Amino acid sequence: MNIHEYQAKELLKRYGVSVLEGHVAWTPEEAEAAASKLPGPVYVVKSQIHAGGRGAGRFADDPNGKGGVRLARSTAEVKAAAEAMIGHTLVTKQTGPAGRAVRRVYVEAGCDIARELYLSLLVDRLSGRITVIASTEGGMEIEEVAASHPEKILRVGIDPASGISGFHGRRLAAGLGLSGKQASAFGKFVAAMYEAFVALDCAVVEINPLVVTGAGDVVALDAKVSFDDNALFRHPELEKLRDEAEEDPKELEAAKYALNYVALDGNIGCMVNGAGLAMATMDIIKLYGMAPANFLDVGGGATKERVTAAFKIILSDANVEGILVNIFGGIMRCDVIADGVVSAAREVQLSVPLVVRLEGTNVDLGKQILARSNLPIIAADNLADAAAKIVQAVREAA
Repeated sequence: MNIHEYQAKELLKRYGVSVLEGHVAWTPEEAEAAASKLPGPVYVVKSQIHAGGRGAGRFADDPNGKGGVRLARSTAEVKAAAEAMIGHTLVTKQTGPAGRAVRRVYVEAGCDIARELYLSLLVDRLSGRITVIASTEGGMEIEEVAASHPEKILRVGIDPASGISGFHGRRLAAGLGLSGKQASAFGKFVAAMYEAFVALDCAVVEINPLVVTGAGDVVALDAKVSFDDNALFRHPELEKLRDEAEEDPKELEAAKYALNYVALDGNIGCMVNGAGLAMATMDIIKLYGMAPANFLDVGGGATKERVTAAFKIILSDANVEGILVNIFGGIMRCDVIADGVVSAAREVQLSVPLVVRLEGTNVDLGKQILARSNLPIIAADNLADAAAKIVQAVREAA
């Protein structure tokens, strides 16, 4: 689960992470009032959406104008900047061409920036440790830095048994060229970030840029926080921070049925049981010349109701031109899948080609249910056969 910048900063501040003073505003008038509470004379107005690249982004109705992060030198300029953002659609590299509607802005005090750095914490799946990633190239996309200047990426893994220690901060500070007061401030900053990461069950905490001020302070100029969804049951207070307007409606609907669904930009809807098989299914669709419209794992213990819901969610995507159901029944029974597919296809009046490949527990019964449905369902013998048939059927339908 992702949250907005202002929410991330409020949380991190509780654990001792240094942030600038700021206030969220839902209207231009609130933005102006928020600025009046800040010291000035320079303010920063930031669009609040769940996507990066806001400063370099452009608004759909003003593509040649300023981006989603703007400097202001008076409260009147803050209000004007907020008017240009709130209610408008911001398009960035991470939003795609559709962009995201800006519903609120964050008005923050200006800062005397001497240096910009990069700092993040994440779980390194290879080592099984929380890992700190830092770079002298703050403000840039870290992927670009890793590709063009890998030597500028610092990585320090933290043993979960002992936790973070002073030497972790000193090692990173030395690698970033910090010393004296700056190194001390940086060490405290990293320790506070680590404490927040563990306490809140985070998946990623990213500060980009992390700035060193003219006075030698270390401050988070931006903050992105993502939580481990599997741990949210321990944090009901964090669930309240969810902004459903920033999430795909199909993914929200899937969550109600405990379905693992991720929307993609292809044209072949996929319904599979098991994450590994789902990934293989998406790969083979690409191999045969088309692209998956989603990742959807119905799980091993899906009911007819869950399968029906999954089918409806797939069809709610206007980009879907065909559906491939690929089931290998172990715990999951093929007849349950077949019942759900038939029920959903009848209810939504199926209008796109549907290919179903069943194998495993109760496969013969499942195939009988599909055959007796009198629906235009194309049966497939194996995964390659299924991919070839759905691609051919979509091309013929087009």
